[in-house]
Amino acid sequence: MGDKQQWYLEYTIHKNRPGLLGDIASMLGMLEVNILTINGVEGKTRGMLLETDDERKIKLLGDMLDTVGSITVSALRHPKLVDILAVRHGRYIDRDSDDLKTFRFTRDELGLLVDFLGELFKREGHQVIGLRGMPRVGKTESIIAGSVCAMKHWTFVSSTLLRQTVRSQMSEEECNPSNVFIIDGIVSTLRSNEKHYQLLQNIMSMPSTKVVEHPDVFMKESDYGYDDFDIIIELRNNPDEEIVYDTFVTVYNEDV
Repeated sequence: MGDKQQWYLEYTIHKNRPGLLGDIASMLGMLEVNILTINGVEGKTRGMLLETDDERKIKLLGDMLDTVGSITVSALRHPKLVDILAVRHGRYIDRDSDDLKTFRFTRDELGLLVDFLGELFKREGHQVIGLRGMPRVGKTESIIAGSVCAMKHWTFVSSTLLRQTVRSQMSEEECNPSNVFIIDGIVSTLRSNEKHYQLLQNIMSMPSTKVVEHPDVFMKESDYGYDDFDIIIELRNNPDEEIVYDTFVTVYNEDV
Protein backbone atom coordinates (compact mmCIF):
# COMPACT_ATOMS: atom_id res chain seq x y z
CA MET A 1 0.00 0.00 0.00
CA GLY A 2 1.20 3.56 -0.64
CA ASP A 3 0.33 6.83 -2.37
CA LYS A 4 -2.21 6.69 -5.17
CA GLN A 5 -0.61 6.28 -8.58
CA GLN A 6 -2.00 6.40 -12.09
CA TRP A 7 -1.84 3.54 -14.59
CA TYR A 8 -2.70 3.29 -18.27
CA LEU A 9 -4.66 0.29 -19.50
CA GLU A 10 -5.10 -0.28 -23.22
CA TYR A 11 -6.72 -3.24 -24.87
CA THR A 12 -7.84 -4.31 -28.34
CA ILE A 13 -11.34 -5.71 -28.73
CA HIS A 14 -11.68 -8.86 -30.83
CA LYS A 15 -15.37 -9.47 -30.12
CA ASN A 16 -17.31 -6.45 -28.91
CA ARG A 17 -20.06 -8.41 -27.18
CA PRO A 18 -22.76 -6.64 -25.14
CA GLY A 19 -21.68 -6.05 -21.54
CA LEU A 20 -17.92 -6.36 -22.19
CA LEU A 21 -17.10 -2.89 -20.85
CA GLY A 22 -19.42 -3.47 -17.89
CA ASP A 23 -17.61 -6.71 -17.04
CA ILE A 24 -14.22 -4.99 -17.08
CA ALA A 25 -15.56 -2.06 -15.05
CA SER A 26 -16.99 -4.52 -12.50
CA MET A 27 -13.61 -6.25 -12.30
CA LEU A 28 -11.94 -2.91 -11.59
CA GLY A 29 -14.63 -2.09 -9.04
CA MET A 30 -14.07 -5.34 -7.13
CA LEU A 31 -10.35 -4.59 -7.02
CA GLU A 32 -11.13 -1.03 -5.85
CA VAL A 33 -9.20 0.42 -8.78
CA ASN A 34 -10.65 3.79 -9.83
CA ILE A 35 -11.34 4.64 -13.48
CA LEU A 36 -10.31 8.28 -14.04
CA THR A 37 -10.86 8.48 -17.82
CA ILE A 38 -12.03 6.09 -20.51
CA ASN A 39 -12.21 6.52 -24.26
CA GLY A 40 -12.05 4.61 -27.50
CA VAL A 41 -8.63 5.00 -29.11
CA GLU A 42 -8.53 4.52 -32.89
CA GLY A 43 -11.10 1.92 -33.83
CA LYS A 44 -11.29 -1.25 -31.77
CA THR A 45 -8.79 -0.11 -29.14
CA ARG A 46 -9.93 1.24 -25.78
CA GLY A 47 -7.80 3.17 -23.30
CA MET A 48 -8.32 3.86 -19.60
CA LEU A 49 -6.54 5.95 -17.01
CA LEU A 50 -6.70 4.12 -13.70
CA GLU A 51 -5.75 5.00 -10.13
CA THR A 52 -4.85 2.81 -7.17
CA ASP A 53 -2.63 2.86 -4.10
CA ASP A 54 -1.72 -0.83 -4.40
CA GLU A 55 0.51 -1.96 -7.27
CA ARG A 56 -0.36 -5.61 -6.54
CA LYS A 57 -3.90 -4.95 -7.74
CA ILE A 58 -2.56 -3.85 -11.13
CA LYS A 59 -0.61 -7.09 -11.51
CA LEU A 60 -3.69 -9.07 -10.51
CA LEU A 61 -5.78 -7.06 -12.97
CA GLY A 62 -3.36 -7.91 -15.78
CA ASP A 63 -3.49 -11.61 -14.93
CA MET A 64 -7.29 -11.55 -14.88
CA LEU A 65 -7.61 -9.67 -18.19
CA ASP A 66 -5.27 -12.17 -19.86
CA THR A 67 -7.99 -14.79 -19.37
CA VAL A 68 -10.65 -12.73 -21.20
CA GLY A 69 -10.87 -14.09 -24.73
CA SER A 70 -12.67 -11.07 -26.20
CA ILE A 71 -9.74 -8.70 -25.70
CA THR A 72 -5.95 -8.50 -25.79
CA VAL A 73 -4.17 -6.16 -23.39
CA SER A 74 -1.62 -4.07 -25.30
CA ALA A 75 -0.48 -1.79 -22.45
CA LEU A 76 -0.64 -1.76 -18.67
CA ARG A 77 1.87 0.77 -17.36
CA HIS A 78 2.34 4.12 -15.69
CA PRO A 79 0.94 6.61 -18.24
CA LYS A 80 3.17 8.50 -20.64
CA LEU A 81 2.12 11.87 -21.99
CA VAL A 82 1.07 10.27 -25.29
CA ASP A 83 -1.16 7.84 -23.35
CA ILE A 84 -2.91 10.64 -21.47
CA LEU A 85 -3.55 12.55 -24.69
CA ALA A 86 -4.72 9.41 -26.50
CA VAL A 87 -7.42 8.85 -23.89
CA ARG A 88 -8.30 12.55 -23.84
CA HIS A 89 -8.60 12.91 -27.64
CA GLY A 90 -9.38 9.37 -28.75
CA ARG A 91 -6.34 9.11 -31.04
CA TYR A 92 -2.61 8.59 -30.81
CA ILE A 93 -0.10 11.19 -31.92
CA ASP A 94 1.79 10.11 -35.03
CA ARG A 95 5.35 9.34 -33.97
CA ASP A 96 8.37 8.53 -36.13
CA SER A 97 9.18 4.85 -35.68
CA ASP A 98 12.91 5.41 -36.29
CA ASP A 99 13.29 8.71 -34.43
CA LEU A 100 11.13 8.52 -31.32
CA LYS A 101 11.59 12.18 -30.42
CA THR A 102 9.84 13.31 -33.63
CA PHE A 103 6.05 13.79 -33.50
CA ARG A 104 3.87 14.64 -36.52
CA PHE A 105 0.65 16.67 -36.72
CA THR A 106 -1.54 18.04 -39.49
CA ARG A 107 -3.44 21.31 -39.39
CA ASP A 108 -6.74 19.57 -38.62
CA GLU A 109 -5.10 18.27 -35.42
CA LEU A 110 -4.27 21.71 -33.99
CA GLY A 111 -6.35 21.01 -30.88
CA LEU A 112 -4.29 17.91 -30.14
CA LEU A 113 -1.05 19.78 -30.89
CA VAL A 114 -1.96 22.66 -28.57
CA ASP A 115 -2.83 20.19 -25.80
CA PHE A 116 0.48 18.37 -26.38
CA LEU A 117 2.47 21.61 -26.25
CA GLY A 118 0.55 22.75 -23.17
CA GLU A 119 1.53 19.59 -21.30
CA LEU A 120 5.16 19.95 -22.40
CA PHE A 121 5.24 23.59 -21.30
CA LYS A 122 4.06 22.65 -17.80
CA ARG A 123 7.34 20.84 -17.26
CA GLU A 124 9.93 22.76 -15.28
CA GLY A 125 13.57 23.18 -16.21
CA HIS A 126 15.58 23.12 -19.43
CA GLN A 127 13.99 21.74 -22.59
CA VAL A 128 14.38 22.62 -26.26
CA ILE A 129 11.52 21.86 -28.66
CA GLY A 130 11.89 22.16 -32.43
CA LEU A 131 8.84 22.95 -34.57
CA ARG A 132 9.08 22.24 -38.31
CA GLY A 133 6.52 23.45 -40.82
CA MET A 134 5.91 25.61 -43.87
CA PRO A 135 5.09 29.32 -43.41
CA ARG A 136 1.58 30.18 -42.18
CA VAL A 137 0.72 26.60 -41.17
CA GLY A 138 0.03 27.66 -37.57
CA LYS A 139 3.35 27.12 -35.77
CA THR A 140 3.54 30.35 -33.76
CA GLU A 141 -0.19 30.39 -33.02
CA SER A 142 0.05 26.84 -31.64
CA ILE A 143 2.96 27.79 -29.39
CA ILE A 144 1.06 30.78 -27.99
CA ALA A 145 -2.09 28.70 -27.47
CA GLY A 146 -0.03 25.99 -25.75
CA SER A 147 1.48 28.62 -23.46
CA VAL A 148 -2.02 29.79 -22.54
CA CYS A 149 -3.05 26.21 -21.77
CA ALA A 150 -0.01 25.83 -19.51
CA MET A 151 -0.68 29.26 -17.95
CA LYS A 152 2.81 30.38 -18.96
CA HIS A 153 3.94 33.74 -20.28
CA TRP A 154 5.64 33.66 -23.68
CA THR A 155 8.52 35.81 -24.89
CA PHE A 156 9.54 36.36 -28.51
CA VAL A 157 13.31 36.21 -28.96
CA SER A 158 12.89 36.39 -32.75
CA SER A 159 9.79 36.16 -34.89
CA THR A 160 8.01 37.08 -38.13
CA LEU A 161 4.52 37.07 -36.61
CA LEU A 162 4.08 40.80 -37.21
CA ARG A 163 7.28 42.15 -38.72
CA GLN A 164 10.69 40.59 -38.35
CA THR A 165 11.62 40.79 -34.68
CA VAL A 166 15.25 40.39 -33.58
CA ARG A 167 15.78 41.10 -29.90
CA SER A 168 19.18 42.17 -28.61
CA GLN A 169 18.17 42.69 -24.97
CA MET A 170 15.30 41.84 -22.63
CA SER A 171 13.91 43.08 -19.37
CA GLU A 172 14.25 41.09 -16.16
CA GLU A 173 10.56 40.15 -16.34
CA GLU A 174 10.92 38.86 -19.90
CA CYS A 175 13.92 36.75 -18.89
CA ASN A 176 11.96 34.87 -16.23
CA PRO A 177 12.94 31.17 -16.59
CA SER A 178 9.30 30.14 -16.18
CA ASN A 179 8.46 31.85 -19.50
CA VAL A 180 8.24 30.03 -22.83
CA PHE A 181 10.84 31.49 -25.21
CA ILE A 182 9.90 31.51 -28.89
CA ILE A 183 12.78 31.55 -31.39
CA ASP A 184 12.53 31.73 -35.18
CA GLY A 185 15.47 29.64 -36.32
CA ILE A 186 15.82 31.47 -39.63
CA VAL A 187 15.61 35.00 -38.24
CA SER A 188 17.98 34.23 -35.36
CA THR A 189 20.70 32.81 -37.61
CA LEU A 190 20.33 34.48 -41.03
CA ARG A 191 18.83 37.86 -40.10
CA SER A 192 20.48 38.62 -36.75
CA ASN A 193 23.51 40.42 -35.33
CA GLU A 194 26.16 39.67 -32.73
CA LYS A 195 24.17 41.15 -29.83
CA HIS A 196 21.15 39.04 -30.69
CA TYR A 197 23.24 35.86 -30.92
CA GLN A 198 24.74 36.58 -27.48
CA LEU A 199 21.23 36.97 -26.06
CA LEU A 200 20.21 33.77 -27.83
CA GLN A 201 23.07 31.84 -26.25
CA ASN A 202 22.11 33.12 -22.81
CA ILE A 203 18.50 32.05 -23.28
CA MET A 204 19.43 28.64 -24.68
CA SER A 205 21.45 27.95 -21.52
CA MET A 206 18.63 28.98 -19.16
CA PRO A 207 16.66 26.31 -17.21
CA SER A 208 13.55 27.06 -19.23
CA THR A 209 11.45 25.97 -22.23
CA LYS A 210 12.66 27.12 -25.63
CA VAL A 211 10.68 26.49 -28.84
CA VAL A 212 12.65 26.88 -32.07
CA GLU A 213 10.71 27.25 -35.29
CA HIS A 214 12.58 25.96 -38.37
CA PRO A 215 15.03 23.90 -36.27
CA ASP A 216 16.85 22.44 -39.30
CA VAL A 217 17.98 25.88 -40.49
CA PHE A 218 18.82 26.78 -36.89
CA MET A 219 21.06 23.72 -36.55
CA LYS A 220 22.69 24.26 -39.94
CA GLU A 221 23.51 27.93 -39.34
CA SER A 222 24.47 27.84 -35.62
CA ASP A 223 26.60 25.89 -33.16
CA TYR A 224 23.56 23.93 -31.93
CA GLY A 225 22.93 20.38 -33.11
CA TYR A 226 20.27 17.70 -33.12
CA ASP A 227 21.28 16.42 -29.67
CA ASP A 228 20.43 19.83 -28.18
CA PHE A 229 16.74 19.21 -28.97
CA ASP A 230 14.56 17.15 -26.67
CA ILE A 231 11.57 16.92 -29.01
CA ILE A 232 10.97 17.70 -32.69
CA ILE A 233 7.42 18.47 -33.86
CA GLU A 234 6.34 18.56 -37.49
CA LEU A 235 3.19 20.45 -38.53
CA ARG A 236 1.80 20.10 -42.06
CA ASN A 237 -1.28 21.31 -43.91
CA ASN A 238 -1.82 17.69 -44.98
CA PRO A 239 0.06 14.42 -44.35
CA ASP A 240 1.75 14.48 -47.79
CA GLU A 241 3.04 18.05 -47.62
CA GLU A 242 6.81 18.32 -47.99
CA ILE A 243 8.61 20.80 -45.73
CA VAL A 244 10.99 22.55 -48.16
CA TYR A 245 13.36 25.15 -46.73
CA ASP A 246 14.68 26.65 -49.97
CA THR A 247 11.39 28.54 -50.41
CA PHE A 248 11.65 30.29 -47.05
CA VAL A 249 14.06 33.08 -48.05
CA THR A 250 11.57 34.43 -50.57
CA VAL A 251 8.69 34.20 -48.11
CA TYR A 252 10.66 35.94 -45.37
CA ASN A 253 11.66 38.76 -47.67
CA GLU A 254 7.98 39.31 -48.51
CA ASP A 255 7.21 39.66 -44.79
CA VAL A 256 9.59 42.59 -44.31
